[in-house]
Amino acid sequence: MVKLTYINNMSLDGYIEDRHGAFDFGPMDDDLFAAYTELLGTVGTFLYGRRLYETMAGWETMPELAAQSSLAADFAHAWQAPNKIVYSTTLATAPTANTRIERAFDISAVQQLKADVSRDLTVGGADLASQALTASLVDECNLFVWPVAVGDGKPALPPNARLSLELLDERRFANGVMLLRYRPKPQ
Repeated sequence: MVKLTYINNMSLDGYIEDRHGAFDFGPMDDDLFAAYTELLGTVGTFLYGRRLYETMAGWETMPELAAQSSLAADFAHAWQAPNKIVYSTTLATAPTANTRIERAFDISAVQQLKADVSRDLTVGGADLASQALTASLVDECNLFVWPVAVGDGKPALPPNARLSLELLDERRFANGVMLLRYRPKPQ
């Protein structure tokens, strides 16, 4: 069976964005950008909430992003290739290829998807990831922890659930970011 991974950036105090919706935690460096691209290499399907999907869709709809550098072009290619399932009650159409819209996150459907596909899945968007984590669908969390505290905002992990996590690996980047890889332990 394939793996469902939650990949996200978060502040040191556990938020994916501050109270104003900003997620500009600090300067990106080449090694970190390459690590994001490497993580996408095994992904066959992205499961996205609407807001994150609309942000990420620029990697397909705005060619100037890929034109910034060879690293950006590699990331754009890695992002465009997988299928995308966007969970939204408001999005009418998707501006990217290989994309379908679902109106509700269905735990049984995701379990079946995990059984049917041959490449890994990722879940993105804090609310959607919280649902997947709470339902014990997530096999691994890859959390890029930025050396900044924002005080309040949207939490990276479910705020009303207890999760036990096993540390699998850690990686330090020159800009102070830590990639922490965890496996959720069964509840």
